[in-house]
Amino acid sequence: MPPAGRGSARLKGVAYWVLHVDLDQFIAAVEVLRHPELRGRPVVVGGDGDPAKRGVVATASYEARAHGVHSGLPMRTALRRCPDAVFLPVDRAAYEAASATIMAALREFDAVVEVMGWDEAFLGVETDDPEQVARQIQERVRTVSQLDCTVGIGENKLQAKLATGYGKPAGLFRLTHGSWFGVLGGQPTDALWGIGRKTAAKLEALGIGTVGELAATDPRALAAHFGPTTGPWLVQTARGLGPATVDGAPYVARSHGRETTFQRDISDWDAVRAEVVRLAREVAADIAAGQRPVVRVVVKVRYVPFFTQTHGQPLAEPTTAPAPIERAALVALGQFSGRRAVRLLGVRAEFSR
Repeated sequence: MPPAGRGSARLKGVAYWVLHVDLDQFIAAVEVLRHPELRGRPVVVGGDGDPAKRGVVATASYEARAHGVHSGLPMRTALRRCPDAVFLPVDRAAYEAASATIMAALREFDAVVEVMGWDEAFLGVETDDPEQVARQIQERVRTVSQLDCTVGIGENKLQAKLATGYGKPAGLFRLTHGSWFGVLGGQPTDALWGIGRKTAAKLEALGIGTVGELAATDPRALAAHFGPTTGPWLVQTARGLGPATVDGAPYVARSHGRETTFQRDISDWDAVRAEVVRLAREVAADIAAGQRPVVRVVVKVRYVPFFTQTHGQPLAEPTTAPAPIERAALVALGQFSGRRAVRLLGVRAEFSR
């Protein structure tokens, strides 16, 4: 096994590398394959495909992204930014089928494959020429699916994941301990995997604006601000250190949820409660067959116009029974202090590990 921190150990005389395979604009690309006449046009996939209705963008083609359209953007905003875009409904079955074909192709290689979702996976590979392996992967993916992918190469998962962003679209990029600071040292801290805008803003308030500055920070100093685990982890991440072990165990979802966007805002919170109960029952029905015990229920509320909050409630004991899941959802809903109009509700059940 490679070490958890500094990767690319030599195993049996051969270097160990982590490759991150990321399908380019996956959902939009699948749709373009089904509708070749859309190639080169801005394509937006989301909801039922009607931008006049409420919903959010699932993905956008590169042509649409050039107009500022991205995942999570309200469909109506996407229409304003790119009125010439073609809007299509989400077809989950089609994307799952394409993903299954691609992941099966990745498992043909002499590598450990860790699936991260429909459109990405890590591969642990023993080779002295990771670029050659990456090109073979790209060729195989294109053969079985007609889709393009980008491959990031690193000495650990963190490096490989970030390298992918520098290789897009349909390219390769290698990021190592030796090149880490040359590539990322001057970048803002939210360029790192796992660091979002809020954390970056907190770091900025402490006078830490770049990856290089974060890497030079004493982990103990950040522990005082972010906690004994997160503080040192931030510094380690900025130094390019992370796990190198790729786990080939089958992917198992850690949660399952349902959510709905209302075409008209709900101002009556008795109606909100009724919708949460309905969603909780649907989630319970979804998971009944799998018999995976639920340990926590999370409720998501998106207020008008677009402010989102979540609250969770642990269960007294793991269960798949509908009644405790419903009760936990209502307790979680009771933690919301705001009683403003609601545009979206979601209920998610989290499973025991």
